[in-house]
Amino acid sequence: MPELSRADVEHVARLARLELTDAEAEQFTAQLGVILEHAAEVAAIDTDGVAPTSHPLPLVNVFRADVAREGLPRDDVLAMAPATEDGRFRVPRILEDS
Repeated sequence: MPELSRADVEHVARLARLELTDAEAEQFTAQLGVILEHAAEVAAIDTDGVAPTSHPLPLVNVFRADVAREGLPRDDVLAMAPATEDGRFRVPRILEDS
């Protein structure tokens, strides 16, 4: 892997619309170089025969089973509403007739 140069860091900073001081450019050149070296080491690891995973631990659904059951009777629900009309909830009009 070619070594990361200060010009590379300045180019990336320009693309990201970041203004770096000379000290920051030097600091980030060293830091990004270390990060890229580590990424190269990880990329070099032999992963043949390793199944892809999205999580290192098996995930278990902790929710209860979704079982259909009888709902509340319509008359009981409508009896709790502040206003009803023709077997439905009555709500204030919010739109004009057009």
